[in-house]
Amino acid sequence: MRTIDNARGKSRAPDKKNSARKSSADTSEPHPDLLTVTIDTKTGQIVKIEGANSTRAQHELSDEEKASLAKKTGRATLEAIIEEAFEAGIACGLGEEADEDEPVESEKDANLRHLLLRPLIENSAAKRLMRRDVLSRAILKTLIGDGTGARG
Repeated sequence: MRTIDNARGKSRAPDKKNSARKSSADTSEPHPDLLTVTIDTKTGQIVKIEGANSTRAQHELSDEEKASLAKKTGRATLEAIIEEAFEAGIACGLGEEADEDEPVESEKDANLRHLLLRPLIENSAAKRLMRRDVLSRAILKTLIGDGTGARG
C-alpha cells in the first residue's frame, strides 16, 4: 500500500516500523472489546473479522485470536443448537417432558449426542437446515433483525 508524502507530493512505501508498532499495540489485549464482522450479503459468508481494543484501534483478528475468542465464548454453535432442538423434538414425540433444570452438557455428552443425531438429521428434512449456506443466511437475517429491533 502506498501513501502520499504531502511535503513532496510523491508516493512512498508505508513506514514499516510504525506499521509494526501499531499492529502489536492493537493486539496487546487478549480479547477485543468490540468485533466488526464483514459479511457478504449475497451469501451470508463472513469475509473478515476485526477487533477493537479499549482505545478503539481496529485490527483484523489473527487465527490465534479467533481461536482464543471461540474458546472464551463457549461450545454452543448454531449446528449444536439445531441438534439439541432435533433431540428435543424426538423426546417430545416420545412423550418425554422437558427438563428445564438439566445441567450443562459435558463435552463427552455433546460428542455422543452429535454421533447419535447426525445420521438421523442427515436422513430427515432437517438436513437442509444444517447446510452452511442456509445457516449463514439465517445468521445474517438474525443479526439484521436484532440490529433493527425486528423479530422473526
